[in-house]
Amino acid sequence: MSDVSGAASGAGQNPHAVREPKENDLEQAIGHEVRVLRKALGLTVSDIASASGLSVGMLSKIENGNISPSLTTLRALARALGVPLTSLFQHFEERRGAVFVKAGEGVELERRGTRAGHQYNLLGHLAATSSGVQVEPYLITLTTESDVFPTFQHEGLEFLYMLEGEVVYRHGEQLFTMRPGDSLYFDADAPHGPDKLVTLPARYLSIIAYRRSLAE
Repeated sequence: MSDVSGAASGAGQNPHAVREPKENDLEQAIGHEVRVLRKALGLTVSDIASASGLSVGMLSKIENGNISPSLTTLRALARALGVPLTSLFQHFEERRGAVFVKAGEGVELERRGTRAGHQYNLLGHLAATSSGVQVEPYLITLTTESDVFPTFQHEGLEFLYMLEGEVVYRHGEQLFTMRPGDSLYFDADAPHGPDKLVTLPARYLSIIAYRRSLAE
């Protein structure tokens, strides 16, 4: 039996915590945007400082969110970067998305394994998040006995939670007998997938998380 107490004590954050607003959130957002725009243009701090009439030290403080720049300074920076003034505020207090899916309304997808009697319903999807992490929650239903058990392998982490039935699930060289209430959390880069269908129908939640490519 695995020891989950150590994992719980090593959790990185309190899921029920309320983040207090930081006094310099606006300054941090502006500084981040200035740095991103400057680098996209292939310019140095000295280049933008010269073009905007600011000192290198002042611009460095702005990019690091250490000071609150005046409107005049922001206008000079926007001109030097060749963008509208509003572009410097575009990621401040941006909207956070949420997706609600009513029972039975998940989007059914064709994925490798569908022909083996595996039904995949995507329960929600956010195109982009401020964290840069993509999360895909699926409800997977296994209803047909089959000799074909596809093995999956992809980037990221995956969490399974068994709802109904019984499945022997493979991860690498390990086999796990999963019954309702059991869960499995693993590195999805190792070959994984159902190895034996013991009791059908079987249903489980599959939540996949991975870091989105910067090119996307």
